[in-house]
Amino acid sequence: MAFDLPQTTSKFDGPLVRQFSVFLPNKVGAMLEVVKLLNAHHTDVLALSISESTDSAIARIVVSDPESVEILFREKGVPFGVCEMVVVELSEVAGQLAKLLAALLMAEVNVHFTYPLLTRPRGFAAIALHVDDTDCASSVLVGEGFKTLSQADLSR
Repeated sequence: MAFDLPQTTSKFDGPLVRQFSVFLPNKVGAMLEVVKLLNAHHTDVLALSISESTDSAIARIVVSDPESVEILFREKGVPFGVCEMVVVELSEVAGQLAKLLAALLMAEVNVHFTYPLLTRPRGFAAIALHVDDTDCASSVLVGEGFKTLSQADLSR
């Protein structure tokens, strides 16, 4: 028997950006191969972070065309995962970074990792945040006056 229950929470439909976690062998030139593949398919790397271990590395990347990249990686057998990131524009990094982190702390949103974008959308610095609750983080940050960026903002 199906019940039509009311919504108890409302999801924030804010702009989120997809990040690819690409699993690479820890060898010279592995990241270059990925970038060349993306460039050959007219896709730009907009943000990049690499974590390594003895045998492998994880390249976390934000790209200009995530839909095409997902298809490309599947076709080429590139091992990857996808997650959503909150990307926030910072017009004044020194003061705004502390305010941003304080807002997330007050909302009890855990930041797993973060990295800056390589590009400067609209001429301002931007930071990509992987958090445990993207809906809450987006809602809180917009409420605090931050501009969150969508994939469309980054892919211009």
